[in-house]
Order: sequence, then structure tokens, then C-alpha cells
Amino acid sequence: MIEEGREMSRWHENVTIKIPMTLEGIKAIKTLSSEHIKTNCTLVFSSNQALLAARAGATFVSPFIGRLDDAGQDGMALVAEILDIFDNYGCGTHVIVASIRHPRHVKQSALMGADIATIPYAIMKKMFKHPLTDKGIDAFLKDYKKLE
Repeated sequence: MIEEGREMSRWHENVTIKIPMTLEGIKAIKTLSSEHIKTNCTLVFSSNQALLAARAGATFVSPFIGRLDDAGQDGMALVAEILDIFDNYGCGTHVIVASIRHPRHVKQSALMGADIATIPYAIMKKMFKHPLTDKGIDAFLKDYKKLE
């Protein structure tokens, strides 16, 4: 992971190396971050994992909230815990809320102060919709047609 991360980081200054939450992954994050290579610790499912990644120097952590919800846990509670922990310790690590399942996840992520959310296109399309917007547009169109 370290050698591949070093190689990929030379592609462009904006490249971030995605590293899984494992013991070897944390070792790779520690090494790469010491070389000023940006990393994203992925497959985070607990606040302890996020803390380990942040302490190793991860640029980002990605808690997979939808998968937690699918398993009967509260994914957004995990995001709140991570944000609190990072705030307590002044971590420079950013939180990427991943595995978003519905627009409510997006709103909750924003309200909590998460840095980024990976939003599937289908969810983003739902965010544009609201029944009162549709009703208002219909009323505007009906009023316009009366002018013809």
C-alpha cells in the first residue's frame, strides 16, 4: 500500500490515497502522511477506528453510515461521535460521510458539520424534489397559460 500510495500520489497534487481500516492500513497511513501524502481511511465503522486513523495522520476518514443502518445500527450517531472526538482533540482529519442511503442522511451530515458527503446521483435527484415546489410550478404554469 505504501509503495502504490507513493506512486499514485505523484499523478497529481490533488490525489488522495484510499486506505482500508486495518492494522496494515493504519501503518500505511502513518508512513504516507509523514511524507505529506493525503490519505482517506475507508471502511470506518466505529469511532475508535476513526480515532486511530486520525492519530495516524489520515487526511480523511470515511464512516459508512448506510451499511451500519442496514445492520441495525445508527450510522449518523457514529458520525456525531467522530465529529465530537475530532473536535475534542483538534484533529485536522476531515469526515467524509459515505454510503448515504437517503436525503435525510445528507441533511443530518450537514447539520452535524461533516466536511463531505458522497451522495449518489439518485439521492441527489431526490433532494431537488418537494411536493410544494411541484405544486407551485403547476400554479405558475396555469397562471401563465391564462395570459395567452
